[in-house]
Amino acid sequence: MIVYNEEVINKIKDIIVEKGETIAAAESVTSGNLQVAFSQAIDASKYFQGGMTVYNVGQKARHLNIDPIHALAVNSVSEEVAGRLAIEISKKFVSDYGVGITGYATIVPECEEEGIYAYFSLCYKGEVVITKKISSHKEGTLPVQLDYTHQCLQHVLEWLEEHK
Repeated sequence: MIVYNEEVINKIKDIIVEKGETIAAAESVTSGNLQVAFSQAIDASKYFQGGMTVYNVGQKARHLNIDPIHALAVNSVSEEVAGRLAIEISKKFVSDYGVGITGYATIVPECEEEGIYAYFSLCYKGEVVITKKISSHKEGTLPVQLDYTHQCLQHVLEWLEEHK
């Protein structure tokens, strides 16, 4: 059974609802776990608009206007891609906030030297306000995805608390 940090999720929801705003998520590496986490809040429909899991360059370009030339050059893992995911998902779902994340949950040739990592972005009203490179030392794809999800939620909460 997968467990998300309910306290963090409900604090995010409370801050966003108090402002009369909403959030949406575009995911790659976390495979929908952010969407599941946001939906776990009490009265989630008051703040969570929905999201999209876009795993490959074609789907990122088609649905969220990611530049396919750049995405192909970086295997879809960059600050630029994460930021664009956040902006475009907020537009598509008509939300005030957008979260975008892309990265590696297992070692592949592109990240052998550096280890697994992801880029996470948060946008607010169409502007990227956070972009962070995050990493995980967990073993196994799902534990890494859940670790990234937890880290993203924590960064979102910290930003929201600083900008109430």
